[in-house]
Amino acid sequence: MRIIQTAVGPNQVPLTGYLQEITNDGGIRNIRPSVVILPGGGYRYRSARERDPVAMHFLAESYNVFILDYSVEEEAGSLNPLLEASAALIKIREHALAWMCDPTRVAVIGFSAGGHLAASIGILHDHRMVTDVQKVVDQNNRPDALILCYPVINDHQGSLDLVSGGDGQLRDLMLLDRHVTVTTSPAFIWHTMADPAVPVENTLDLVKAYRAAGVSCEAHLFESGGHGLSMCTEEVGTPHPGARQWVDLATAWLNTRFHHVL
Repeated sequence: MRIIQTAVGPNQVPLTGYLQEITNDGGIRNIRPSVVILPGGGYRYRSARERDPVAMHFLAESYNVFILDYSVEEEAGSLNPLLEASAALIKIREHALAWMCDPTRVAVIGFSAGGHLAASIGILHDHRMVTDVQKVVDQNNRPDALILCYPVINDHQGSLDLVSGGDGQLRDLMLLDRHVTVTTSPAFIWHTMADPAVPVENTLDLVKAYRAAGVSCEAHLFESGGHGLSMCTEEVGTPHPGARQWVDLATAWLNTRFHHVL
C-alpha cells in the first residue's frame, strides 16, 4: 500500500490517500475506483470510528481510499467543508494517472454530518457559490456516486448552525433536499428508524427529493439501532447484526455501479 498526503481547500486541510500497490501483471486492473471518506461529528469534530475501519473495508474491496479531514468548529463556516470536498475530488482526478485512480469512478461516503457534506458536494457541485470560487472543469468536482450513512440533510440544528456560520442564506443552501436536481449524484442511503440524534425524516425527505428529480438512489431503513453505528461491529463499539447489512448492501451497490470486479 502506498500512502500519500496532501492539502486541499481554503484552509489547506489534510487529504490522506491509501493507494493499492501496482502489480506487474495487473494491467488495466491497476487503475482502481476510489472512495473518499468523510467521518461524522456534527461539524464539531471528525469521528475516529468512521474513518480507518471504513477505509480498511474498502481497501479490502480493492478500492483506493482517501480520508478528508475537513474543517470543523468555527472553521466550518463560509462553505469551507464543501469547498474542501470539491477541491479533494478535483485533486484526485488531476492526479488520476500518478495515483492510478479511475477518474470516472470516484465515490464519496459520509456519516452523519459527514453524510451532510457528502450530499452537499453531490448536490451543490455545480452551484455558483462553488464554481465562482474554484476552477471546475467538466464536472471534475462531482462524485460519481454517494454512500450516505444516517445523514444530516435538513434537521440537525447544531450541524446546520456550524456549517452555515450563522448566515441565513448559507443555512437555506444547506437544507439539501431543497436543491436536488438532475445533476445530483446517484446515492445509496441508509438510516435507522430509531435514530435519536438525526431523525430518519432526514433520509426520507432526501429520498423524496431524489424521486421528484428522477435521480437514481437506493435506500434502506433498519428498525432498530442508535446513531453513529459506523460499521456496526465490536471494533467500533456498536455491534448491530441487523444494521450491519448496510455494509454488504452498499458495497454491492457501488461495485455494480462501478462495474468493479475483484
